[in-house]
Amino acid sequence: MKLSIVIVNYNVSYFLEQCLRSVYVALGQIDAEVFVVDNNSVDNSVEMLKHQFPQVKLIVNKENLGFSKANNQAIRVSSGEYVLLLNPDTIVESDTFEKVLAFMDEHPQCGGLGVKMVDGKGNFLPESKRSVPLPSVAFYKIFGLSAMFKSSKRFGKYHLTYLDENEINKVEVLSGAFMLLRKSVIDEIGLLDEDYFMYGEDIDLSYRIIKAGYDNYYFPKTRIIHYKGESTKKNSINYVLVFYKAMQIFAKKHFSTNNARIFNFFINIAIYLRAALAIVKRIFFKLLMPLIDFLFIYGGLLSIAFYWHSHILSDSEQYSHVFLYIILPIYAIVWVLSIFFSKGYNIPVNIQRVSKGVVVGTIALLLMYALMNEQWRFSRAVLLLGAGWTFIITYILRICVGYLHLKNYPIENNYKHRILIIGDEQSVAIVGNLLGKFNYQTDFVGYVYYLENKKPNKNFIGHIGQLNEIIDVYKIGELIFCEKNFTVKQIINLMTTLKTSNLDYKIAPEKENYIIGSHSVDTNGELYAMNINSIGNMENRIKKRLFDILVSIILLCSFVFNVWFVNNKIKYLKNIFACLFGRKTWIGYLSSSIDTTIGLPILKQGVLSFAEDLNVKDTDLVSQINSFYARDYHVFNDFRTLTRSFENAGR
Repeated sequence: MKLSIVIVNYNVSYFLEQCLRSVYVALGQIDAEVFVVDNNSVDNSVEMLKHQFPQVKLIVNKENLGFSKANNQAIRVSSGEYVLLLNPDTIVESDTFEKVLAFMDEHPQCGGLGVKMVDGKGNFLPESKRSVPLPSVAFYKIFGLSAMFKSSKRFGKYHLTYLDENEINKVEVLSGAFMLLRKSVIDEIGLLDEDYFMYGEDIDLSYRIIKAGYDNYYFPKTRIIHYKGESTKKNSINYVLVFYKAMQIFAKKHFSTNNARIFNFFINIAIYLRAALAIVKRIFFKLLMPLIDFLFIYGGLLSIAFYWHSHILSDSEQYSHVFLYIILPIYAIVWVLSIFFSKGYNIPVNIQRVSKGVVVGTIALLLMYALMNEQWRFSRAVLLLGAGWTFIITYILRICVGYLHLKNYPIENNYKHRILIIGDEQSVAIVGNLLGKFNYQTDFVGYVYYLENKKPNKNFIGHIGQLNEIIDVYKIGELIFCEKNFTVKQIINLMTTLKTSNLDYKIAPEKENYIIGSHSVDTNGELYAMNINSIGNMENRIKKRLFDILVSIILLCSFVFNVWFVNNKIKYLKNIFACLFGRKTWIGYLSSSIDTTIGLPILKQGVLSFAEDLNVKDTDLVSQINSFYARDYHVFNDFRTLTRSFENAGR
């Protein structure tokens, strides 16, 4: 056997599914086996694998054994000439395996190989090529010299930034996200060191390959997308401790006692610096928006007070310093605290919660005002005008934050709301319809044809050859590629060559109910899955049953009025009682056949069916729509379907 691929999975079912799809496309006729080692996932990863990829050699652990142990489980039973360690949050190009295997065959001294990696926004990932973190290299990295002097062979060693990212080169350290290894070399030097739970094992293995007299190569003639979904945690204290603990294990194992002490000295400095920076950064961003709110609210209150005094009150009526510099700041603090307790400072920012906080704060201040002694009641007018100012300015500030797309303050339902869907007629229609059905908040959704110099109908605003111009004219923030129409290589090419750097990219797999890409401003890659609120949840089952009962009672009480809007009146009355007593549900699947509901929670027969206005007959598409309905259930969708198709309630 030529190749054994080992993927360790832990609660990333959707990433894993898309990864495996790209893997099997890239394998083509290569004699290969694919192992997936699941580290006790709770997100139905195992069920997905058994259903979607029965050919995978699955190893299921009852606990999270960590990266090294899990990989070793598969490597021990693998039979390939080469072993590839591959992260589940990656997508490979269709010719990736063909190219890397050919290179390894041509270079028998090559013990390990890594490829060029880009993140979910198309940016080159510098960890594609690295050096062994010797004490001097660690020093340059920790104190920022490697970032300042990237072209220097001395200071740029950590990520080998002085090497051309598009040229093949010998390197010291390969990334565990894509690490192709010669099996005979593994047999010689040993498996991954299980002292490492997470992080550092790839550095250790790469270093042992070099010490054994083999070479590691950086091979950029093929690329992979590495979403790096864990990137949001890299500023956390836990990440800092785990990563640098791994570096200490490496130093103790491979360096002399003296060098290990020097290395650990710098590592300890790095731990304290990174931990301190992480704490300071977290506190800063937690306090920044409340502080801005306070300053604007208090500044507005002062302006209102001075205006009211100058234009309304007589000169003899003066506001005291106590009112201006103690009471007014207290007003501002009360509003800020009310926004805080209303979760108005949670991320992503929800403007409705902010407005709720302002209303609650205003009521609290009015109650305080009413209960105060007369001598402390300075000005009701300033308080009421201040409430109006607070409501307006907090709203404007959030709108500004949303417009600027600030990294640390994404606005809920406001980020990436101008979308282009790129594909053929059928694919873009399916994705567009389903986005609309599930209330994905958008200002604009446009269709672009996937072939150049062709615009098939008026629904398309252009073709892919006009993509740069379309993005500029329509102020697009997000591209969704229909996987059916693109290879991974084409997607990466577009991601890396488009002129704007403010785009997010997603991939919509054919006949699936999720989209993967750089949806979040905080991450280079994240899952956008619609099956996040399953109808199978007990809470949603209760909601759906209550909806059926309440609607049935309301329709029964108003029967003499609403019956005239229904086609079949006798059947309509029977349906009311059927839903009331649980024999039917008002809204069911688009089709109740086994072919279209397999694997979904069981529902009673529906009087009406979700998305019935789509008039879909294709079984695969009906299954996809039913899956969307089952996995992202909201009572509002049921209500909207009932009101929109009420004349068919007697069906």
